[in-house]
Amino acid sequence: MKNDFSALTIGVQGSGWGWLGYNTNTGSIEAATCANQDPLKATTGLVPLLGIDVWEHAYYVDYRNVRPNYVNAIFDVVNWKAVEERLVKAQG
Repeated sequence: MKNDFSALTIGVQGSGWGWLGYNTNTGSIEAATCANQDPLKATTGLVPLLGIDVWEHAYYVDYRNVRPNYVNAIFDVVNWKAVEERLVKAQG
């Protein structure tokens, strides 16, 4: 899942977001992307669990234009407890 999520997020063309979301219909966690500021739930129906901002302003100072390094480093600072709490709430 991490590799698929990373690849999908890195592959966003231009600006947008990579997301892990909970599908309430299937009970599964899915990776998705949204262009620009499009909201995850309204565009995909998924409940947001974790979002990675891939607008250039999010990573340019530290990572220049090397988006893959930024996306890979994100996993070291994610608050996984908060992601788990969102999942539990979504499963509700």
